[in-house]
Amino acid sequence: MKKLITFLGICTTVAILALPVAAHTTIAQDPCTAEGKTALYQAILKNLQADQAKAYEDSKKYLACPAAAQVDESQQKIIDYLKKFVAKYEEADKKNRYRQLLYVDKKYPEAYALGKEILASEPENLKVLVDLGANGYLVASNPSLAAESLEYAKKSLQMLEAGKTLDDWQPLTSKDFGVAYLNYTIGALSLEKDPSTSLKHLIKAAQFETPLKKSPFTYAYIAGAYETGPYAKQSEEYKLKYQGKDETPESKLALANIHQLVDRMIDAYARAVALAGTDAKFTQAKTGWNDSLTTWYKFRNADKIDGLDQLVAGILSKPLPPEPTPLTSLPAGPATPTATPANTGTPQSGQGNGAGNGSGASTAAPAGAKPGATTNTAAPAGAKPAATPKPDKPRNRR
Repeated sequence: MKKLITFLGICTTVAILALPVAAHTTIAQDPCTAEGKTALYQAILKNLQADQAKAYEDSKKYLACPAAAQVDESQQKIIDYLKKFVAKYEEADKKNRYRQLLYVDKKYPEAYALGKEILASEPENLKVLVDLGANGYLVASNPSLAAESLEYAKKSLQMLEAGKTLDDWQPLTSKDFGVAYLNYTIGALSLEKDPSTSLKHLIKAAQFETPLKKSPFTYAYIAGAYETGPYAKQSEEYKLKYQGKDETPESKLALANIHQLVDRMIDAYARAVALAGTDAKFTQAKTGWNDSLTTWYKFRNADKIDGLDQLVAGILSKPLPPEPTPLTSLPAGPATPTATPANTGTPQSGQGNGAGNGSGASTAAPAGAKPGATTNTAAPAGAKPAATPKPDKPRNRR
């Protein structure tokens, strides 16, 4: 109610508060008599600070009274003031209710509908845009809401990058927290249709000290974005240009660039497996992630898994690598393997982390390798803005 008290100070005028009212505050049985309206208005003034909800209800009663045949100037001032108060109260109450629905009740369709109403009259309301954008990945199963929230997240980031900010980030704790979840929403909701764009936002989301940095789903999504984005594109180009032909410096360079991407996929899957640990809620997903990790690791290590356990054990002590810079010359070192990499295809329906079809592999490539799919890409457990003012310990919203 703090915001309601604030706007009251703006819309209240000395002239209104100075209007003559009766000394008694008992409201008559019929509030629409002259005496009843006077007492009702007196009660409204008394409750403007102490109980605004009661003042609002009494204002509605006052305004519901039949209009008098003749209204003098002082009565008209009261009516105009109460109309303004009711409108301001309802506007502020709507903002309180949508946040209650979003963060506490977790009634997402209702919350997004109410938020959309607010944005219809206040399209640049950054607080509402951030709230709806940062929670957008939670509504991925609803195509309409997912599309809306993706745009909210994009617009929020654009406004923040342009220098706008919020005085109060709660319950997202801070700007960094909000920016992380806005990037995560864009990454999660773009993964199937635009994995390359998704990858950039997912990597950004993982840079901040939030629960996202410690969620295995974040890194499974990153691996899937690499695999169905730049890896799938470069793999297809390699097949078209070089498959079945003699090895050339150009084909070696193309394969070296692909290997950079595979190494990033291995890194991301290793992080997902390490963070999943022995937590029972990740058991099913971890099996898929571990299978993909093993497949791609064997592809890069002559079909062997020596050192894989050590990689997983130490991966979290290393920083997440950025997207690789394309090579323009062959790196020094052992000869580049000549295997044609598999093209794992495009994301399958319902698998936002990019499960592929494994087509076009040579005998040396990891045929059919797939990122470990999750059953619900919209709401990864442990990677959610909390419903409490301190979201460092995220709550499971499902």
